[in-house]
This record gives sequence, C-alpha cells and structure tokens, in this order.
Amino acid sequence: MSSRSNQFIIVIDDDPVMRLSCLKILKKEGYEVETFEDGLQGLARIQQRKPDLLVVDLKMPKIGGMEVIAKVHEIDPMICIIVITGYATIGTAVEAMKTGAYDFLPKPFTPDELRIIVERGMERTLLARKSIELKKEKENLERRFVTFVSHQLQSPLSVVQQYLEVLRHLKESPNKEELQQEWIDRSISRISELKEIVKDWLAISRIDSGNLSECVEPVLVPPLFENILEGYEPSIIEKNIDTGLDLPKNVSPVAGQKECLKMLFENLINNAIKYNKQNGKLAIKAVEEEKNVIFIIEDSGIGIPHDKLESIFDEFCRVKNDRTKDIPGTGLGLAICSKIVKEFGGTITVKTKLNIGSSFKVTLPKYKG
Repeated sequence: MSSRSNQFIIVIDDDPVMRLSCLKILKKEGYEVETFEDGLQGLARIQQRKPDLLVVDLKMPKIGGMEVIAKVHEIDPMICIIVITGYATIGTAVEAMKTGAYDFLPKPFTPDELRIIVERGMERTLLARKSIELKKEKENLERRFVTFVSHQLQSPLSVVQQYLEVLRHLKESPNKEELQQEWIDRSISRISELKEIVKDWLAISRIDSGNLSECVEPVLVPPLFENILEGYEPSIIEKNIDTGLDLPKNVSPVAGQKECLKMLFENLINNAIKYNKQNGKLAIKAVEEEKNVIFIIEDSGIGIPHDKLESIFDEFCRVKNDRTKDIPGTGLGLAICSKIVKEFGGTITVKTKLNIGSSFKVTLPKYKG
C-alpha cells in the first residue's frame, strides 16, 4: 500500500472553519491536502491534478456539491468522493451516493470519524486501481498468448503436419523405410522445439505473475555453475570448449530462488556454448562487492550484431543470419534471464564484439537474512 504522503486529498467547503479543521486532521495523518472555498476553484484544481480522494460539502454558493460530483465523475470516475453535509440534507447525501459518492459524513463530526471514513475511502481507491491493473495485465497476457500461439506454435506445428503428410505418401517409395525414419526424426526434432517453447513460455508467465520476490531465499551460486556445466558436458566435449571457473572461496549467498537462478545461468551458459566456436572458450567469474555479487559469463563465440543489442532481452528476439539459422532456440531465453534478474532486484548487461565473443554481466544483491 502507498505511503500517505503520496495520497492527495482535496477538500471543498465554503466554511473556513471546516476547511481548516479538515486540513489539520488529515495533514496530521500524513496526507497531502489542499482546500478550496467553492466548487469552481476545486474543479479547476482537479482539472490540473487529480486527487485520490475528494471531500466536498453539498451546500455551497456558485456551484453545489451535486454538480461538483457530476463534473468530477466526468473528469475521472476513479476519484473517491466523500460528502460532508448538515443533518438537514442527509436525504440529498444519499442521493449523492446514488450518483457516485462513496460515503457521507454528517456535520458535526469528530476527528476520528473523519480519519476512519477517509482511510476507508483510500483503501477503496487503492483496491479499485489494483483491480484495473490486474484487468490490464490479464488483457495483456491474453494478447501475448494469442501472439505466442499464432507466431511461435503455428509454424512448427504446420511443419510437423507437412512431415506427416509426406510419410502418408511414401507407400510406393523403394526406400520407404529409410525415408520414414528420416521424416520421423524430423518430426521428433520439431516436437522437441515445441516443448522447449512451451516450457520457456510457462517460465515467463510464472515470472510475470510477480510472486517470485515474495519467496526470496539465500542461494549459493557456485554449486549451480558446477551442476549446470556437468549437464552440458557432452556439448562442451563435442565443441572442444575450454571452460574456466574463477570463483572466490566463500562467495556470499545472493537473494533469489534456487530454481530461478539455475534457469537464469543455464540460459546464459547454454547460449555461450551454442553460439561458441569450435575449440572456443567459456569463462565464468564471480566478483564480490559490499552489497552485491557480480557474475560474468564470457564466450569466444560469434557475438551479437550491435543493431540487435537494444532488443536482445525482448521476448521472441533471435539473431537470424547464415551463422545462426541452424542453431535451435525459442527466442525466450534472454527474456527469461532479464525478468528473473529484475524480479530479484539485480541487473543484467552485455558487451559483445562480432566474431570475438560476448560477455554477460549479472549483478545480484546479497541475501540480507
């Protein structure tokens, strides 16, 4: 919940004593408060800066409270409105609530009564805004999912369908068994790509849910590196890549989640191997600072074109050229890395030179305990 110093209240009342009382009571609670003696002044200010909450008297000269409420709703229906009124106009206050006011407070009222009703109104405003944010997130997720299905799943599924069509028409082929095995292998390869895409998409969706930072734990990263390199040993041997680990003893644990940080460094190391040269090099370093631990993954690979650096951490971004066209990938790996690092309060940057290699620098905060 926001601090009260960031919550802005406007009070409109023609009674100077009432304005001063509301100002003192609400400022003492930490709110930012401005007061106005009539509706025209108040509306002019609301046009300039929308308040989180409006306290308005119903009976005022020039323009009455009901008209103020109507105009405020035209400006922004999200502004929470509390009506203050004399006992003689409680019926009108009820009408005001029907037209959009959140609640009413009969005069005279105590400081506690004003504090309580304003606090409830602010809670209502914050919940309403959160609801709108969640709705927008849901709509955004739905749009992204449609994009994901149409662009990332449709193409490989179509290819698998074509492979199966070929298999169906191999009945009379003299080398039928050999061709069947070839097309089956191709189909399996494409299905494996689909599984990787879905796995990465689910990882991104989980990160975007925003719940990871609520379950922070101390994570020792060096054992993760050793485990990851062991898993990629066949690929490292196949390319004859020289790997080097430069990790200080007793590196401090970082704040994160073991599973997520393993995914982060797996993606970076996987890329460093995939895009590396035959007989290349892979170096992993750790540097400890006062509040952070820096991890650097360097390779001697093909590098990243400079015109792609701004978008390299975007979803579905892949560098496509003659040297990368046959290298498998989902285009989600670096997006996952970026999201994980940000979720745990860190940063990720890259330096690269074409045909020389790339260096990814990950900075993560130490676990405070």
